[in-house]
Amino acid sequence: MGEASHHVVVVGAGFGGLELTRALAGAPVRITMIDKRNHHLFQPLLYQVATTSLATSEIAWPIRHLLRKRRDVMTLLGNVTGVDRQAKHVLLDDGSAVGYDTLVLATGARHAYFGHDEWEPFAPGLKTLEDATEIRRRILLAFEQAERETDPAKRQALLTLVIVGGGPTGVELAGTIVELAHDTLRGEFRNIDTRQARVVLIEAGDRILANFAPELSAYAQKALLRLGVTVELGRAVTHLDAEGVVFGATHLPARTILWAAGVAASPAAEWLGAPADRAGRVLVEPDLTVPGSPDIFVIGDTAHLLRPDGKPVPGVAPAAKQEGLHVAATIKARLVGDRTPRPFRYRHDGDLATIGKRAAAIDFGWIKLTGWPAWWLWGIAHIYFLIDFRNRLAVSLSWLWIYSTGQRSARLITQGDHDRS
Repeated sequence: MGEASHHVVVVGAGFGGLELTRALAGAPVRITMIDKRNHHLFQPLLYQVATTSLATSEIAWPIRHLLRKRRDVMTLLGNVTGVDRQAKHVLLDDGSAVGYDTLVLATGARHAYFGHDEWEPFAPGLKTLEDATEIRRRILLAFEQAERETDPAKRQALLTLVIVGGGPTGVELAGTIVELAHDTLRGEFRNIDTRQARVVLIEAGDRILANFAPELSAYAQKALLRLGVTVELGRAVTHLDAEGVVFGATHLPARTILWAAGVAASPAAEWLGAPADRAGRVLVEPDLTVPGSPDIFVIGDTAHLLRPDGKPVPGVAPAAKQEGLHVAATIKARLVGDRTPRPFRYRHDGDLATIGKRAAAIDFGWIKLTGWPAWWLWGIAHIYFLIDFRNRLAVSLSWLWIYSTGQRSARLITQGDHDRS
């Protein structure tokens, strides 16, 4: 058999890109996967790397390893800078170009600061492994510097950790950080009591977990309060810098600020010269194609598509995977001459968020769960979706150890300048 002539280029090896590639196994196509990093990242557990619960290798896997048995797939490590729609080329930063017959952009999202990009150095977001290890470094260094600080006000600022944004990431970060301070680090320092650390979650809206049912938002807030998290609602952040954060009329001195308040799409819309929403997501057709270019699909966090209820398809892993499967089915149909438009229909499986190591909130619509049963179900769901047996086993053992002892083994300061004074 000769090499398949139809060339599918996939940009982005996230959930959507990988699901699409897997679904095209056996189809008469050759695939080129392009990503600027060499690993696939299980983003739902990224906050656990940032808060010392898991190691980076437990939630990320080399793309080449995942696709090693697929002789129809070539993997390229490269940074895409544009798309030539007329010539049907993907442009890379080294000046090279990759031709395509069908192009799928699954390039994900980055954090957004609502027009205040100058805040980023002081309040890192959480989208990559590099973000996670930087956040872990800042959290651990805050305690190390507080141990040496003799000025009470400066010490309290070092022991005040702020999370901006009350969505699932913010809630999960807040719950885990307060447990790290109150349980894991307790007794390990001589000049400070880590239980005096203050964790503050700031949400501009009137409740946390706004996408969940109101009763689950209320449960999550009470669970955070029981853990010792201070929850501030109804006041947006108007300024932040190296010394602290301003929300409403309040200035809170804090040396560690983490951003979980907003996301923006990759620059895919700019590459294409395509219409986009305010967050930069491409306004795709109902079949996930780019207007005027039926040979280009956009999926995952990069795409904006409304559901029948008028709400956009959420930027979550299940949605990206469903979109990947849909585009793969469309490509297969086209290969046999069926070019009938295939509108995408999103199936919402539910919302999940964990609050510390013994509580979670799960909203399946038809049933809502809280407490430890929800936490166990949350854990089982995440372990099930991990890539291979070795990682499932490693994460299971790590969680069992944390659940039993309160200890976290990934408390390593591994990068950056240690002097933040």
